[in-house]
Amino acid sequence: MHEVVQTFISFVAAEMMEPRFDFPKDAPEGHRAMMGIEEYVNQCGLEKGLLDLIKLRVSQINGCAFCIDMHWKDARLRGEGEARLYSLDAWRQCPYYSDRERAALSWAEALTLVADGHVPDAVYEEVRQHFASKELADLSFAVASINAWNRVMISARAVPGTYTARKQHQSEGARTIME
Repeated sequence: MHEVVQTFISFVAAEMMEPRFDFPKDAPEGHRAMMGIEEYVNQCGLEKGLLDLIKLRVSQINGCAFCIDMHWKDARLRGEGEARLYSLDAWRQCPYYSDRERAALSWAEALTLVADGHVPDAVYEEVRQHFASKELADLSFAVASINAWNRVMISARAVPGTYTARKQHQSEGARTIME
């Protein structure tokens, strides 16, 4: 039944919104470069659940409907709870997140909203309590990557509702974003 609903949503979404262009087809070298960064982020050692939260939160801030849909589905497929996902945009007021997750979310928001005052020292001091130097660098790459993907997908007017999450073998690396 889920596949039928997903097919219907994909059909309706495609009827209502037309993509502007297709990055993998129109700029394959650029798409491969972005996928290289995504593969690094996915295999850097940070927890998959943490990366899911970061990607979803940054996509919420940037208003990228395609990426919100994608990362919500990926997080659910990996077993993330609905309450944590529904509450993510109000994570500061909810008890569902660990101190490490809170520090990462604060860091992700500061990097995403860097024009609003750069990254405050207080945010850095908090995140350093929970992340080693390499982890913090990797977290920063993850935030930079999803910010770039959001901008790419918004500019391409990627159609939300058309992405289907699927389990993937760890050795396969990153998946194609626009198929």
